[in-house]
Amino acid sequence: MSSAQITRDRITAAYELIRLHVRRTPIVEAEGADFGLDPFNLILKLELLQHSGSFKARGAFTNLLTRVVPAAGVVAASGGNHGAAVAFAAMKLEKPARVFVPTVASPEKIERIRGYGADLVVTGERYADALAASEAWAEESGALRIHAYDQVETLLGQGTVGLELEEQAPNLDTLLVAVGGGGLIGGVAAWYSDSAIQQAQEALWRILRIVAEPGGAAAFAALLSGRYQPKPGERVGVLVCGGNTSVVDFSNGAKTHASNLAHKSRITQLQNQTEEPPCPSTSVSKL
Repeated sequence: MSSAQITRDRITAAYELIRLHVRRTPIVEAEGADFGLDPFNLILKLELLQHSGSFKARGAFTNLLTRVVPAAGVVAASGGNHGAAVAFAAMKLEKPARVFVPTVASPEKIERIRGYGADLVVTGERYADALAASEAWAEESGALRIHAYDQVETLLGQGTVGLELEEQAPNLDTLLVAVGGGGLIGGVAAWYSDSAIQQAQEALWRILRIVAEPGGAAAFAALLSGRYQPKPGERVGVLVCGGNTSVVDFSNGAKTHASNLAHKSRITQLQNQTEEPPCPSTSVSKL
């Protein structure tokens, strides 16, 4: 796969194809001062409101709508979000799907995958184990492989987030985007502590009532931790890329639970480069 294959024209074409199947997620404008930071304009792109709970539905639909799906359907390996996205897209397009996840996948994401009707297989302790099992199934069944990131169609679909944000907030100076490279905590831990990400989650909930998963809050943690310091008056965009979490328990008075957050952190530490990159460490793009 070459970066030359990922172009604005191809992303635009992918968007025209999937736009009837995905949500045009909203933006929320706030101020740095709302979070005790220096004054700057903050624009949050809420991809946690996307179908299946993360931006990955975009790549899943792009794969299913641009590639020939055999009778055996599609197969994916995932730590959670990618599997949920593939399961959702396959359900909507009435295609069979089998998703392989490791034993450390979170219960919330496992239930989403099951709820979308995919044939779920929990196997191995690491994402690599699930990936190997999915490859074996593809060889045996002839199912179409949908890779979480090493696939042109996946990247074209994910790129449609940028297209939307450019239309919604055309005058951004800087965009903070969580990027992959080795799994959720594998990427995030290189830049931010678990406590920094937890603080970002808690701040999003406390100030804006946004419930983000740890990876979804990674880009925002760059601001709160001081890793990225905007200039006064700068317009900063942040992609909140996922919300598949149960850190807010609505069955118990809609209270946030620090112990639940800590549990999520321990789960992601167990994964330690076992999950496909959903929203790991943060990239800063000057626009």
